[in-house]
Parts: sequence; C-alpha cells; structure tokens
Amino acid sequence: MKDEIVTYREMCDRENRQTMQRGMNYRCNPSYSVFLMSQRTNAPYDDRVHPDGFTIEYEGHDTPKTVYVKNPKKVDQPLINQGGTLTQNGLFVQAIKDFKKGDRSPEIIRVYEKIFSGIWSEKGFFKLLDFKNILKEGRKIYRFILEETDFKFKTGEVVENSMRSRSRIIPSAVKKIVWARDKGMCVLCGEKDELHFDHDLPFSKGGTSIDAKNVKILCARHNLSKSDKIE
Repeated sequence: MKDEIVTYREMCDRENRQTMQRGMNYRCNPSYSVFLMSQRTNAPYDDRVHPDGFTIEYEGHDTPKTVYVKNPKKVDQPLINQGGTLTQNGLFVQAIKDFKKGDRSPEIIRVYEKIFSGIWSEKGFFKLLDFKNILKEGRKIYRFILEETDFKFKTGEVVENSMRSRSRIIPSAVKKIVWARDKGMCVLCGEKDELHFDHDLPFSKGGTSIDAKNVKILCARHNLSKSDKIE
C-alpha cells in the first residue's frame, strides 16, 4: 500500500534481501525493480518530486570508489562496468530505450524513500518512462523520470489498476512534520505497527498533500476502514 511506513529490516524482508545497500536494484524481484530515494539535505544524490505530485526524478548512481577512481563525484556516471557488463544506470537506460522502440512495456519500479535513519516510506509503484543525460558540475549524470501508477499484486505479478485515480505524493518534509506531531503512532488507536501516511481529505476529493494539517498517521486497520471516504 502506498505511503506505508516501514523499518529498514521490514523493507529488506519485503524484497527478500538480507541487506539493501544499493539504491538502484534492477529486477531484484521477477516482476519489478526497486529504487531507494532520499530528499534529505545530506543525501548523496539529488532525487526530487515534480510539482505535479505524480512524477519522480531520480538521479543515476556514480561509479564505485576504487584505487583508480578517488572521487566518484568527479567522473561521469557510467553505463558500462570495466568488465563490459551494464551498470545499474545502463540496465535502466536500456529498459527505457526498449520501451520507446515498442519492444517492451515500461519497467515497473517500486520506490522507497528514507525519512529518518531506519525509517522508510514505501511510495508505491511507478512506470519508468524516460531518462536524461545532463551536465552537472562538470560531469555527465543520468536522471530517470518515473510516473506514479496504481499497481497491485495478483497471482505473483504486479498488475496495473488503471481505473483507480492517482493520489498526489506526500512530500518528505510533510512526512517528517506529521511523524513528529503524531509521535510515530496511529492517531486513532496508538498502534505503532503497519502504519501509513494518510490524507484527511483525499487528494481525489480536493485534499492537499503539501499541508501537514491534511495528513495523519493511521494503522493498517484504520487506513483500510477509512478507504477513500471523507470522515
């Protein structure tokens, strides 16, 4: 479910991984890939949500630091490893090129955002639609464009629910305010497990995602019972 609050351990278990140290994870699941993003001031990459509230712009990742590469921030982000295989950047760029040629559907990306140390928010599933290769501070970097779409699991696969309206992404700054205000628990029952960020007035009914007054923390039970109804 979108905007579910999870610990780092829960995120790893959900993706059947011991650890998730890499931010870009091409097909770590047979049905989708995973991006780990952060909009914190000390984040190593410049990930951002567009003003439309539905689009994520995700920065590609640098080459690893080696004896030959002392400062990865000074060299172009690579598409190919030294051994000739595609990097994570390269895998996703190739997926976009194949999609644009009509050879495949858009790659599905499950996105998690780091809110605090050990606390993450699952932002849901997105379609990977495009990329840009731009010059930034004297080097070339990649920026990937993802658009929010509602997906659900069905018989082990991720299936798009095209009938459901999209819900504007809640900015991370708002989530931090709400987490502190609601003390990291459901405002209705005090539960601290299976939590979600939820709109008071749904975006589909005119509510806003950019005002903490319209966002609260609910447990899974109260989130599902509320659904898309206005209380």
